[in-house]
Amino acid sequence: MRFTLAALAFAALAVSPSLAQEAVVTPDPAQIISDRITRDGQGIGIATAVVEDDVPSFASHGVLAAGGPTSVDEHTLFEIGSISKIFTNLLLAQLVLEGKIDLDAPVSDYLPEGTMVPEFEGKPITLFDLATHTSGLPSIPPELALADPANPYQFYSVDLLNAFLAAFPLPRAPGEKHEYSNIGTTLIGLAVSHVAGQSYEQMVQQRILDPLGMEDTTLVVPEDKLPRFASGHAQGQPAGHWDFDVFAPAGGWRSTATDMAKFIAAASGQTETPLKPAFDLMLERTRPAGSPAMSIGLGWMILQHAGGQIVWHNGMTGGFNAFAGYDRNTGRAAVVLANAISATGIEDIGFHLIDPTAPLTPQPQPRTEVQLDPAVLDNYVGDYELGPEFQIAVTVENGQLYVQASGQDRFPAFPESETIFFLKVVDAQISFETGADGKATGLILHQNGQDISGTRK
Repeated sequence: MRFTLAALAFAALAVSPSLAQEAVVTPDPAQIISDRITRDGQGIGIATAVVEDDVPSFASHGVLAAGGPTSVDEHTLFEIGSISKIFTNLLLAQLVLEGKIDLDAPVSDYLPEGTMVPEFEGKPITLFDLATHTSGLPSIPPELALADPANPYQFYSVDLLNAFLAAFPLPRAPGEKHEYSNIGTTLIGLAVSHVAGQSYEQMVQQRILDPLGMEDTTLVVPEDKLPRFASGHAQGQPAGHWDFDVFAPAGGWRSTATDMAKFIAAASGQTETPLKPAFDLMLERTRPAGSPAMSIGLGWMILQHAGGQIVWHNGMTGGFNAFAGYDRNTGRAAVVLANAISATGIEDIGFHLIDPTAPLTPQPQPRTEVQLDPAVLDNYVGDYELGPEFQIAVTVENGQLYVQASGQDRFPAFPESETIFFLKVVDAQISFETGADGKATGLILHQNGQDISGTRK
């Protein structure tokens, strides 16, 4: 349900003026996804949609389940993870336009009586803080980190969430720092539902899916559509579907390339719909979002690049990866849905289909983990600044080194040598620069052909 380091690395790459000078070749989606799965071994099934001049074109490659006979296509159902947050924020924008919600009012004004939302020195969390991931709330309650990783959200209820909120001490003032929060978007979902007097699912159905003709998008896949529901995979192995209770607004929706093409055509303005004022409102106000080139409106990430701006979001569950975005200048839009978590991810494909100057991630090189004295790892613990809004925190727990980029989840990193570590969730490496005492003075993030240096704070 999260962004990955790939998005931040592309942000650094996308501002390079050299991209605009390269020869532009129109992408061939079918060839790209065929290469990604067949040549690179990075995926099981991928479906794409490109929308230009309000005309969608679809391409797909691979199968519903590893080793199975059924091919994916534009009608295959995938988990879309955190793209669900855009549905939730679109509801928020609609209620703002209707005068029922004030973005700058405390979210507690719009929640059921008795809901205790933490404050910092008397400063409350607003709806705008939640929408821009600047509330100060963590991504998930700590007890969810101990849940079944195969289906972590299925039993987490509103009562459990309320208990967490009542006990959580906000670490800083809302609005100060971007820190991605599934809790924040879940609170938006609870607030809009309470204000409207409808269930969250009913609101999405009536206010988004029905107006856009999205007939296959659902929280729970009905029995007659199960044959079209892809199986998830992680690192090439089967992964179960994720089920959601209270966290559905943050990551619970399932959809198809056909439906998501309708959604992104409306979001980009290619299709005129009654939702246009709400889509426009989502981009009117922004805050910084984790890197110098990235900002965030109501849910949507906005990437500044040499040719303009790309509005986008991605999603990830236990066995699925998804992307949706569009160029704000041209309107060209793309959707990429995959039924596997891979080292390369699929975000680069989405950016490339929108802007051909955005590079595709090269095939990952095989890497071998070596054994290190655990004491060596302590030399690398610290915070490293790679840009004004882009930091990486390095920690060690039970002999395992972890890296956590601004507003991201924490990922384990594995030693390739004493100073070089690699990630398995994405094709990225970290090399540490050390002083005479062996302690790190800086690091370099290697990803997408880029080397981004960071100084230890």
